[in-house]
Amino acid sequence: MPDPTPAQDHPHPHDPFVDWVRQATPYIHAHRGRTFVICFGGEAVADPGFAHLIHDITLLHGLGVRVVLVHGARPQIEARLTQHHSELRYVNGLRITDDTALGCVKEAAGVVRVEIEALFSMGLADSPMAGVRIPVASGNFVTARPLGVLDGVDYRQTGVVRRVDRQSLVQRLDAGAVVLMPPLGYSPTGEVFNLSAADVARSAAIALKADKLIFLTEEPGVRDAAGALVSNVLSGEVESLLAATPGPAPHQTAAAGVPAGLTEDLAQALRAGADACIQGVRRVHLIDRHRDGALLRELYTRDGSGTLITGQPYEGLRPARAEDVTGVLDLLRPLEERGVLVRRSRERLESEIDRFFLMERDGLVIACAALYPYPDQGMGELASVAVHDDYRGGRRGDKLLEHLETIARARGLKRLFVLTTQTAHWFQERGFAPASRAALPPEKQALYNERRNSLVFIKDLAA
Repeated sequence: MPDPTPAQDHPHPHDPFVDWVRQATPYIHAHRGRTFVICFGGEAVADPGFAHLIHDITLLHGLGVRVVLVHGARPQIEARLTQHHSELRYVNGLRITDDTALGCVKEAAGVVRVEIEALFSMGLADSPMAGVRIPVASGNFVTARPLGVLDGVDYRQTGVVRRVDRQSLVQRLDAGAVVLMPPLGYSPTGEVFNLSAADVARSAAIALKADKLIFLTEEPGVRDAAGALVSNVLSGEVESLLAATPGPAPHQTAAAGVPAGLTEDLAQALRAGADACIQGVRRVHLIDRHRDGALLRELYTRDGSGTLITGQPYEGLRPARAEDVTGVLDLLRPLEERGVLVRRSRERLESEIDRFFLMERDGLVIACAALYPYPDQGMGELASVAVHDDYRGGRRGDKLLEHLETIARARGLKRLFVLTTQTAHWFQERGFAPASRAALPPEKQALYNERRNSLVFIKDLAA
């Protein structure tokens, strides 16, 4: 169903690049000086397009983002195990790292580190790295412990993060370096442990109180039953989401202990991200690393390109406040200029802002509506129903209407009425019936604008 406000005309074509820069500018300012932990697997490193990802990370650094990179090395490890006629064993979804496997882990981690450092050292003219020099710092930042014996199985040199050296990481970031963290941990006794990159990234983000934890995943992201990308998942919903995931697609293989329909990679990212969010990391992003530029799109556009894990909804419906006046005016102004809505002055809106309810997405007012009660007649007026052009669909108009109907009932109102000139069908499809001007409250009849000649619709509110 369409939203109640018709699409706006754009008489002057816009330059897409200029529009993108203007949209990105608030995020450039917001991200400057922030700490982002970015995790990707060894598959990304082996991809011929990996240099493009490094170029994008270089841009983040140039825009003032403090970057910590955590890399995996699974395909590189498996290639070395094949050379040794061995394999990495899994029991209950957990790796068993014997001496041969640990040697391969060390070799693979070292090679991946060198490859990443080499890409950050590029400085070819006519390339994104021209004139750029970014120091890369790595080290023994992670103290780990053995996973131990579980259900009679000794997992040998597979470990879990015990502590992250926050002070050392902050020193490197303060010096302007990109910090590189391999999937390795060290014990006070000098042992080396094979760690999950997701565990390292989660622990680093929590220790640094990072502003964002970003997983560049091998899968397209979290999908709903229809296959559409889920843009926002609450941290408290992750476990139920994992448990409810349907069977795997033919091309997917899930490790033991991983919910059906999810690869180990995506399941680990979801669990690690939810835990990080619960422990203070405000936003966790899951992005398909196969999409060129997806990282920049996620960070510098309002709608992003992946799945966001947050503690609170990313898009919410709430009563308007005094500080929302400018945002509501910006939403209403184009519709007022076209005669769809009655023009309101700032002064009037400031005095009536408590009548408004709005939907907000990352600080932008994307939809609003107002409720004016006439308690003596048991009626309420629904006014200024508007949805931003970029956010039509998603039933936002319906959600606003349902919310205001609930509020009207709670206030003892029996009927809602609306005056409209161009959106009659939308309201009729939602239960509003044509009515005469005489059916309006007397005060509203006295204010009726003959020149607008608005149509009147009324809806009875069922108990």
